[in-house]
Amino acid sequence: MKTKSRFLRAPVEPFAVLPDAAAGDLLARMERISFQGRNLAIARRIWEKMLGDDCTIFLGMAGALSAGGLRMIVAYLIANRYIDCLVSTGANLYHDLHETRGRHHYLGSPHEDDAALQAEHIDRVYDTYAREDEFCDNDEWIAAFALTLEPRPHTSREFTFKLGEYLWKETGQEGILTAAFKAQVPIFCPAIADSSIGMGLSQARHREPLAGQIDVIGDIVESAIVESANLVIRHPRTASVVLGGGTPKNFINQASVQAEFFDDRIGGHRYALQIVTDVPHFGGASGSSLEEARSWGKLATDAEQVTVQADATIALPLLVSALAASARDTIAGRKTLSFDLAGPTMSVNGRPFPHARFEAR
Repeated sequence: MKTKSRFLRAPVEPFAVLPDAAAGDLLARMERISFQGRNLAIARRIWEKMLGDDCTIFLGMAGALSAGGLRMIVAYLIANRYIDCLVSTGANLYHDLHETRGRHHYLGSPHEDDAALQAEHIDRVYDTYAREDEFCDNDEWIAAFALTLEPRPHTSREFTFKLGEYLWKETGQEGILTAAFKAQVPIFCPAIADSSIGMGLSQARHREPLAGQIDVIGDIVESAIVESANLVIRHPRTASVVLGGGTPKNFINQASVQAEFFDDRIGGHRYALQIVTDVPHFGGASGSSLEEARSWGKLATDAEQVTVQADATIALPLLVSALAASARDTIAGRKTLSFDLAGPTMSVNGRPFPHARFEAR
């Protein structure tokens, strides 16, 4: 009789349909199926480990997720401290601002006549529409806001905090920017110029030459401070959750590398999960594997990690719904970093970290 192979220990368990099953139960059972279903279930388990392991958790958000209906999931993650720092494209923050101001995105079709849409000043994001005239009004609103700020450089972290504060005072509505303001969670937007927020800032600059100055190099220093602060105050454990790749993915990962410049005791992220549709074999950063990130020192060599090759609009609602149920007790007992983000100098747990330099020792 043949000895049982060590490779054949756990059989696949066919997924049984249970009409009243909750999201948490679905993912628990999906760990025994295959392919991206199993990876999504593993992602829930790894995120729970992050929450229970005293980590500073970065969330990267690319793509058109706010326009696509996921903005309130991200606001929930911020408000309930499933994450400690958000790195986003400008577009996601802009579309969040759009809806927080009472506007909407609309269900549409990718097969519509785009010339007809353009004639009515309607913009299309695949199967989603929005009014161009409302976007133009947003740009003017952002310009007017920028003109209320001191005429000096602001990191995107300070700028987005003040933007969230301004938006909350005007609207009193929930969203990503307003949730981050209320929870004192930093938002970095390293490619802010590549968005309609950048266009609004340029309109402010047109009116006042000193307006709209965003210190994106200061962002690099401050993101590394967030990475390093956990070491100074407790011990070095960071984690990365990435939705869609893009600039946010690399910015989060380079924070690990930059933090080592400040203190060589800092290693890469101890946990990482990414939900992406890009693939690694074309060499782009968005599709690059988490294994590849280890070669750069962005992930610890023993990091727990998983890649889910899926559309975030499918994966994230299921993942966060399951996590909200299964991690309830962990969240209640989680110790989080306390940020003070109101000024040019960011403070962490009462300790100021000047944005120009950082010394951990």
